[in-house]
Amino acid sequence: MEQKNLTRVSEFLLLGLSEEPELQLLIFGLFLAMYLITVFGNLLIILAVSSDSHLHTPMYFFLSNLSLVDICFTSTTIPKMLLNIHTQSKVITYEGCITQMYFFLLFAVSDVFLLTIMAYDRYVAICHPLNYTVIMNPRLCRLLVLVSWIVSALNSFLESLMVLRLSFCVDLEIPHFFCELIQMVQLACSDTFLNDMLTYFVTVLLDAGPLAGILYSYSKIISCIRGMSSVQGKYKAFSTCVSHLSVVFLFYCTSLGVYLSSAATHSSHSTAAASVMYTVITPMLNPFIYSLRNKDIKGALKRFFGVAAITGTVVLRLEKCP
Repeated sequence: MEQKNLTRVSEFLLLGLSEEPELQLLIFGLFLAMYLITVFGNLLIILAVSSDSHLHTPMYFFLSNLSLVDICFTSTTIPKMLLNIHTQSKVITYEGCITQMYFFLLFAVSDVFLLTIMAYDRYVAICHPLNYTVIMNPRLCRLLVLVSWIVSALNSFLESLMVLRLSFCVDLEIPHFFCELIQMVQLACSDTFLNDMLTYFVTVLLDAGPLAGILYSYSKIISCIRGMSSVQGKYKAFSTCVSHLSVVFLFYCTSLGVYLSSAATHSSHSTAAASVMYTVITPMLNPFIYSLRNKDIKGALKRFFGVAAITGTVVLRLEKCP
């Protein structure tokens, strides 16, 4: 029994989405394309908000923060996965695994908090429009984002610390494309009762709690919209919530889908494939959801690239002058 248990390991093996050699090139190309689209799309959102003074409002401030988190979220997992496929290696060091897990939890929880804050912002804008600028002042907006980062960092630190106390068995294969918390706990040989209790507590507090806040905000929003006399006013109020509702629906439904699929199939590879929805697909689709129907974002990008094109033309002409 002593030979089976290890108190200290140096590396884990990430098995990825598939162990079939003929699928590796397809997976590499697909995930590289999705990663580039995610980074480029979210960078455009940040660029549009930062470059246009008309978008310096609470709603777009939170949106730019969400885009930044999504870039970091996907950058925590996909580059390592692509590197492993490229080098035909499944190895990740113990320190690298703990670090990846820490930042994955950090950005995942930050994502949840930002979606909750954005729901509150929509509630204030629709239900208290006259006091909107007073309530959602710049100081409060920065404070809400700061608190979400601090709570997320503390949670990630605590979860990672609890994993560090575990000893692991000889089987160090993680049937996933990143170091997922639950998968790592399941590999442990030591008692995981405290880890399981912490995971359940955090799930209720930091997942179900924000979801309840979002649902409460939208119940109030629906009540306010129903009380409006103007049909045009109702449509305008609801249209400002469509993008956010779509993202919330996509994020929580895919997360719930991963949980249900893992509970139903008990297949680790099926769970890994399902988790692609909220770890990769959702951050990739967010820029499209927020920009396709948003004239302000599209207008800001057109103005930015128009100014950039004019500036580039002027510079070229000046360079040609003797």
